[in-house]
Amino acid sequence: MLTLVGCSTGNCRSHQIAKEQAGPEAQPKENKLLPDPTVTERIRVYKANGSLQCGQGKRIDPATMAKELKEIPVYKSSVENDGKLRIQMCGAPAGNVNVFEIDKTNLERALGFGFTEWIR
Repeated sequence: MLTLVGCSTGNCRSHQIAKEQAGPEAQPKENKLLPDPTVTERIRVYKANGSLQCGQGKRIDPATMAKELKEIPVYKSSVENDGKLRIQMCGAPAGNVNVFEIDKTNLERALGFGFTEWIR
């Protein structure tokens, strides 16, 4: 038994030649959904900011704490609550943390400075 497979709309080779002659503008555009290799992936790290319940403790603002990251570039910073349940008592930790967005390649260095990866 002999089975032939061919182009159902005519001569397949003539279609390929026409595409090649059309030039690069007729070629499919690159997929913009793929990640850009020039952009590094960013992650967030955090550290408790020292605030305690009932207004006690000495709160460290994000700009001051960012200096603890030394030469690691910080793209964004914010103050957030860690969301953990805690005892309601004056002087107990409030659960507020300073969160910093950094390049993923700097995660190990940030962990060495006492920060923790922010996973939410």
